[in-house]
Amino acid sequence: MPDTSPGNTARPARRTVLTATTGLTTALALPLGGTAHASAPDDRKLRALIARMTLPEKVGQLFVMRVYGHSATTPDQADIDANLKEIGVRTAAELVARYRVGGIIYFTWAHNTRDPHQIADLSNGIQGASLTQPRGLPVLISTDQEHGIVCRVGEPATLFPGAMAIGAGGSRSDARTLGRIAGQELRALGIRQNYSPVADVNVNPANPVIGVRSFGADPHAVAGLVAAEVAGYQRSPHARQVAATAKHFPGHGDTAVDSHYGFPVITHTRAQWESLDAPPFRAAIRAGIDSIMTAHIMVPALDDSGDPATLSRPILTGILREELGYDGLVVTDSLGMEGVRTKYGDDRVPVLALKAGVDQLLNPPSLDIAWNAVLKAVQDGELTEARLDESLLRILRLKAKLRLFEEPYVSQGGVDRNVGTRSHLAAADRIAERTTTLLVNDGRLLPLSRRTHPKVLVVGADPASPSGTTGPPTGVLAAALTELGFTATALSTGTSPSAATVARAVEAARTADAVVVGTYNVTASSTQKTLVEQLLASGRPVVAVAVRNPYDVAHLPTVRACLASYSWTDVELRAAARVIAGRVAPRGRLPVPVQRADDPTRVLYPVGHGLSYGRG
Repeated sequence: MPDTSPGNTARPARRTVLTATTGLTTALALPLGGTAHASAPDDRKLRALIARMTLPEKVGQLFVMRVYGHSATTPDQADIDANLKEIGVRTAAELVARYRVGGIIYFTWAHNTRDPHQIADLSNGIQGASLTQPRGLPVLISTDQEHGIVCRVGEPATLFPGAMAIGAGGSRSDARTLGRIAGQELRALGIRQNYSPVADVNVNPANPVIGVRSFGADPHAVAGLVAAEVAGYQRSPHARQVAATAKHFPGHGDTAVDSHYGFPVITHTRAQWESLDAPPFRAAIRAGIDSIMTAHIMVPALDDSGDPATLSRPILTGILREELGYDGLVVTDSLGMEGVRTKYGDDRVPVLALKAGVDQLLNPPSLDIAWNAVLKAVQDGELTEARLDESLLRILRLKAKLRLFEEPYVSQGGVDRNVGTRSHLAAADRIAERTTTLLVNDGRLLPLSRRTHPKVLVVGADPASPSGTTGPPTGVLAAALTELGFTATALSTGTSPSAATVARAVEAARTADAVVVGTYNVTASSTQKTLVEQLLASGRPVVAVAVRNPYDVAHLPTVRACLASYSWTDVELRAAARVIAGRVAPRGRLPVPVQRADDPTRVLYPVGHGLSYGRG
């Protein structure tokens, strides 16, 4: 085991950092305050740095690990208890000291992301804990800030529409703006690797894990938006110190199984993979993507061994490295997911991933088991130290490119100047307005007028806020409509309303001039469908807003007006309210086809469908 002393996690002075890191800045020829070309670090000096590392330190650098707590040194007792139970350490500082991990991933549920100033302090504490170790290295801190339904940093940070909403807007400029602003804010928080954008092409409406996290079903359109977002993160002046990550290679868009809980099998032929799944990843590579995340899926046409792609040398080395020419960082999806644990034990998975061509091992269920398994594999000769050095070189190249050796710390002033600024929030609102999609508008029910429909009842599903926004959806919609001059009230009916709940909503509708109902993943047997039908039977005008999947409209054939917002975050719901009120015209176009509910082989609304006021 490596040194288990927790070390000092207070932010050291700059001179102390340089001493503690054994002259790393000098070794890398990156002058203090200079303008070294960060995208082209000197491999000779990085290799010299690797040569000075011990084997345990090398093993640690390959891991990106979760840790509980808002502070690197003084987390809450419940988080200390969780760390002891799951990792065997008390704090982030102890994690870094014991295992010398190269990366840490932030999660909301791990209490890492309470507010921007706290996140910055946590990042600085982690960096200090690592840099004060013997031969200490900066930590590459990462998170999943996809926007839409998957975000780890919530308000007051700027939150954008999710990928499918951006796909509905169809603007590469908007995708690039998202990357630029999101990257600028993440950088200010000390988060330097973002596991976004999703490069999966969602062609399966039943996909339980990707869905609206994808830009859409058209490979060419998805490829263009992926490349644009990558450029925003990595080429914009204020965001270029954040690495983007295209995921989930070789493509997770056509599955009905969630790899968190099962082992999906993609049955595409090699030709189908080339035309459908590969284009966004090729585009990301052309755009200079810094990292690519693997998928825990089986693709027999690419590798018939029965192994998941994360553990497949034919896929990761043969296709990704050799055929696509990618030499950047390859990071696994979480090693705690069932899709990668089905065939092999937790001790074998990290070893096989490295043999397949992976560089970073993300979030193993037991770091102690995984860390020791890799160490033993090298000691036993199954893995060579030279193989570890290949991945270490890619990891250190990225850290050098991101200027982490020179600028490991962030400032509270930087948080105030960059996170959730008025201009950033306004940009998110403008982009959201271009994504709301009007699917149905029979009799030109929309836009609603404050004069003819002043009293509005907002009912429907209230799923938990996906990204630290205020929520619940019915409340956000009602508040937004009230701000727009309506008298709006909210009544949550849930995702599976009972007969009594439906009756209560219908009774409340009798005193309203119009009803807005938020739907969430409606199915043929869903009581949400019953709710909409009975509201329609009451005679009140009903506007449906699909707050997640646009496929809901197929199960609501008699609704007179239906919008798709693609997520239930505040920014998307507020935009939908402005469309309902006619403050802005709907401009979104479906980025996925919607099949008929009674005959899924037939398309009800094709890609590109979308109405505007005055048409339909």
